[in-house]
Amino acid sequence: MGTCKVIGLVSQKGGVGKTTSAVNLGAGLVREGKKVLILEADPQGSLAISMGIKNPDALDVSLATVMSGIMEDKPVDALQAILTHQEGMDFLPANIELSAMEISLITVMSREFVLKNCVDPLRKDYDYILIDCMPSLGMLTVNALVASDSVIIPSQPSYLSAKGLDLLLKSVARVRRSINPGLAIDGILFTMVDRRTNNANEIIASMRKSVGQQLRVFETEIPRSVRAAEAALAGKSIFAFDKTCKVAEAYGQLTKEVLGLEARTRNQSRADRVR
Repeated sequence: MGTCKVIGLVSQKGGVGKTTSAVNLGAGLVREGKKVLILEADPQGSLAISMGIKNPDALDVSLATVMSGIMEDKPVDALQAILTHQEGMDFLPANIELSAMEISLITVMSREFVLKNCVDPLRKDYDYILIDCMPSLGMLTVNALVASDSVIIPSQPSYLSAKGLDLLLKSVARVRRSINPGLAIDGILFTMVDRRTNNANEIIASMRKSVGQQLRVFETEIPRSVRAAEAALAGKSIFAFDKTCKVAEAYGQLTKEVLGLEARTRNQSRADRVR
């Protein structure tokens, strides 16, 4: 499959910044010279809107079109659905048609592999493919986990987000055990952080101490800011919208962390081959 890395941004809780992180991590990687595709596995179409598509439901070809073709054994070239953002990242949008996939997948043979069959042929063209997952642990998210090499888990520093993390980790472990043994967890990413509150400080400290013993927790924390929402409404990344704000600085740091993980993985693989 070449050197492309597929990363799923996964959380069963909505409103934790999955789409914002997918867009801005993708833009950050492009700024570092990487070829990036962002794939939207969420029928809400938030990624498409964040990339400047005002009415994703009007798209003639979307992820649902490609997946339907695979399911019906009538392959649709995914390149027909891929669009290019003005900042250089490609994206494969979704819309409301994808909501029917959850039910349709139940009756399909090898239903967990439909999205993987869409993603794998695209690996040769990209350094990174980011999958923006829907806020659930249903069949579409399972498909995303099977198609991914690793996952990043955005999480707000709140009680409900922390409570739901255990269920998500069990789902990842189940997919790793039964279908995708190579699936790794790159780390937990704290988003919408307001360090002025005791609640956020206490939850972050607690999770870094407890969860951080078994899993990586990214050093980068994405601060709460209205600028991120404004950038999404403008159809731009935070770098193009306001490159001097704290959110842009944070996503720049996250990009370097993600690239650092990949470099360490390559060095480890090289060392293993030598041994």
